[in-house]
Amino acid sequence: MNISTLKEVIKKIEQVNLLVYFTKWSIMGIIVGGLVGSASAIFLLSLKMATNYREANYWIIALLPIGGLLIGYTYYWLGKGVEKGNNLILEEYYKPKKTIPFKMAPLVLFGTVATHLFGGSAGREGTAVQMGGAIADQFNKLFKMTETDRKILLIMGISAGFASVFGTPIAGTVFALEVLVLGRIRYEAIFPSLFVAIVADYFCAVVWDVPHTIYIISEVAPMNLPNLGWAIVAGICFGLTAMLFSRLKVFWKSQFSKIKYAPIRPFVGGIFIAGFVFLLGTTKYIGLGVPIIEEAFHTQLTPYDFLIKVVLTAFTLGAGFKGGEVTPLFFMGATLGNALFLILPLPMGLLAGMGFVAVFAGATNTPLACMLMGIELFGIEAGVFIAVACVTAYFFSGHTSVYTSQIIGSPKHRAYRIFKGKTIKQSSHEKL
Repeated sequence: MNISTLKEVIKKIEQVNLLVYFTKWSIMGIIVGGLVGSASAIFLLSLKMATNYREANYWIIALLPIGGLLIGYTYYWLGKGVEKGNNLILEEYYKPKKTIPFKMAPLVLFGTVATHLFGGSAGREGTAVQMGGAIADQFNKLFKMTETDRKILLIMGISAGFASVFGTPIAGTVFALEVLVLGRIRYEAIFPSLFVAIVADYFCAVVWDVPHTIYIISEVAPMNLPNLGWAIVAGICFGLTAMLFSRLKVFWKSQFSKIKYAPIRPFVGGIFIAGFVFLLGTTKYIGLGVPIIEEAFHTQLTPYDFLIKVVLTAFTLGAGFKGGEVTPLFFMGATLGNALFLILPLPMGLLAGMGFVAVFAGATNTPLACMLMGIELFGIEAGVFIAVACVTAYFFSGHTSVYTSQIIGSPKHRAYRIFKGKTIKQSSHEKL
């Protein structure tokens, strides 16, 4: 057997090709994961400093309109091509046009920290995902990757950002695979997504020693049909809340779009938000709201806390302030679960934990990722209740999403096509 024949034989051995595949994406995963995990660490530390300063200097909330103007002008002057945020990453995945500009990373970092510093209600997942996507996509320009490899690279950026900012590498892995197309998962990217998530989380939590909040469900209800029935009832409430938030965000964005000069939008929004906060006399509804989320697991809160967070976060993001939706969704879900404790015979902590991930599942259409996140954060003991709540919320949130560019690969149920007047055989690659 000559050398050329031997090479041909080796090429046909599947495991040899897999070894090359694993080696290639492992090297890429270490590089991308290290960079994104480090960026997330810088982001989380900056966010912590901004939050601490705001809480110690209540007066700064009065400057929220000025902060909004600063964010608006920064994106107006420097943000051409990256204004769409997470939706830009999704659109580049669906229809690749050009490399995501690296400037997305520092711009969204600045915009989100400024939003939190001055008192806006926003999260951090969107920032982490945008930084991850922007950083990862630079390697497409560097190595001139194929379209398929570039899609895997974008998935890695999403996975690394999500995993490192929340400390949930398994959920981050599945979120990146699940969020791109509703009802479809890209399994060919599962190894790169998993490996980069682990590396990014390691860099953020261990190398840079940035801790994550620990949540505890102190009591889990017995596993029986009545309790599972109550979990479904709770899941319906969580799904409807997710749908309300998604639609309110779109509503407020459409209202603010009537202001033709974009930099003015967050300025006007900031006036209303600051006035609302001073009227309420509390800062518990702005920023991430982590202390309230923690309280929801063991202390009875005001029943309407979740609703205020829904309206305020949708208004903040609709006005053009920067940040993610996920941590506010955690707030909405945990406080709604806390309120449901008044009427449902399930433990408070369990309901708060179910809501924590289920509202997120309904708003992003990622039930599998949210099940895994619940297990990573709260333990396997509550796993079945979390799964029931996430799946139920996923269905009852309807075909809505906080990511308006997310497309439907497979509808949630057959009734959707009937409702839309389509046959089951028709393709449904359409935006939500």
